[in-house]
Amino acid sequence: MGLSLPRRRDTDAKELRRAFAEFATGVTVVTVGGPSPRGMTANSFTSVSMGPPLLLVCVNNEAVMRQALLPARHFGVSVLSAAQEAVARHFADDSRPAGLQQFDAVGWSPGTTTSVPLIDGALARFECEKWRAYDGGDHTILVGAVVGWNRPPVMDAGSTEPGTSEDALLYFRGRFREHGLGAEGPPL
Repeated sequence: MGLSLPRRRDTDAKELRRAFAEFATGVTVVTVGGPSPRGMTANSFTSVSMGPPLLLVCVNNEAVMRQALLPARHFGVSVLSAAQEAVARHFADDSRPAGLQQFDAVGWSPGTTTSVPLIDGALARFECEKWRAYDGGDHTILVGAVVGWNRPPVMDAGSTEPGTSEDALLYFRGRFREHGLGAEGPPL
């Protein structure tokens, strides 16, 4: 017996979007390389598993990026810092150039494992092999097996070691925000 979706409630899409926007998310740029490199700003990203290491991103079925991701074997995810709001806006702009030219406006480097474009200065950068793709209504849920990653040295709260204490770029209530170590509580 298959699962059936609950009866769709008559809902105002704008109000539903506002309710979803109450959940603050990080901001990433998802990328593919190959003959037609592409990048896209995404806030629908999460870690899934440590064993094996998996992460997921959700991409709108109407997005050009979905057409680039589906045939690709590898993709990258760069977690943006608060200083990279312009990068987020660039990859959210549908009028940016296509192909490798869209990366000319930002610092980037190829991943060491897969050669996918990764955004320089990001708080964390992941290289993934596409593991699974699932239907998610008007989005496609892509799960990637993490095959490489890096992050800059980070100054943990209370640490005396040199490093960076860059704030994260967040998306909350339809706007970019920043959040940093200043409001950090004890580790979980």
